[in-house]
Parts: sequence; structure tokens; C-alpha cells
Amino acid sequence: MPNYDIRIIYEVCKNWRKVVDIMKLTKKTKNEFSLYDNAFERYKSNICHVLKEKGDLDFIFSIIENGDIHALWSTQKYPECFYLLAMVDYLSRINDIPLCSDFNEIRRHKMKHPVYPIGITIQDAVAGTNTARMKSLAEAIPEFKEFNIIECEVRDVC
Repeated sequence: MPNYDIRIIYEVCKNWRKVVDIMKLTKKTKNEFSLYDNAFERYKSNICHVLKEKGDLDFIFSIIENGDIHALWSTQKYPECFYLLAMVDYLSRINDIPLCSDFNEIRRHKMKHPVYPIGITIQDAVAGTNTARMKSLAEAIPEFKEFNIIECEVRDVC
């Protein structure tokens, strides 16, 4: 049997416990979104892949034309709705396209608490700090930040 330092084993177990505690959090209501929601992480990834596939302009126009944002809003899928609207607003800004006024009512709302990427949340939980969250908050894309969704990069997909 290998000879492991008990202090290292203790630290690994302690940090793993923090990660498990985070993963136990559940999705709540419109304004109480959990720190850990694997479905939302998948949704964000899928949206970024669609953006990569379609390109900025086709993405914007297809989302607006298909009514995806209003559909998400009406089914109370608020995090997904805000994420998609933030993406459309961000792409509109960087492509010098005026914002679509159809979503002005939705723009008056946001998540009650910041929603960070799960990797950032776990990184801080394991380290016992909020350093990664503070850094990502400072670097967040403004359109996402408006909805209290912390997103720093939408183009870095495989």
C-alpha cells in the first residue's frame, strides 16, 4: 500500500466536500437561480456552438425571427432567456446593429443574484476564496452583466 501523507488526504477530502456541497444546490424560482445547474451550462455551450456555426448576423436574425427569446420568457426559463437576449445584444453592439426594441420589457429584469460559470464557482469553493469570481466579474461582457449573468467568453468553443 502506498504511503500517503494524511494531511494531503485531509485537504483533498475537505475540498471535495466543498464541491459536493455546491453540486447539491438546486434550481429555484425566477430570481433564485442555483450556483450549479448543469442544464444551464449545457444550454450556454449549445448557444455558443450555434453562434460559431451560423456566424454573428445569421445568429442574431434567426433568434429574432424564430421568437426564441419570447418563448423562453413565456415559459419562465429566465436564465436561458436572459442569456440568449444578452448574446443578441452583445452581437448587435459589436456589429453596429441597433438593439431590437421588441425585448425592451424583458431588458428591465435580471437575475436576483449573479450567475457564474460553474468552473469559476468550483474554483473559488475549492480555494476558499472569491478571487476567480471577482476576476470574472471584472472581465464580464457588459450585456451579460446587465442580466446578472457572468460571461467572459462566447467564442472559445471546440
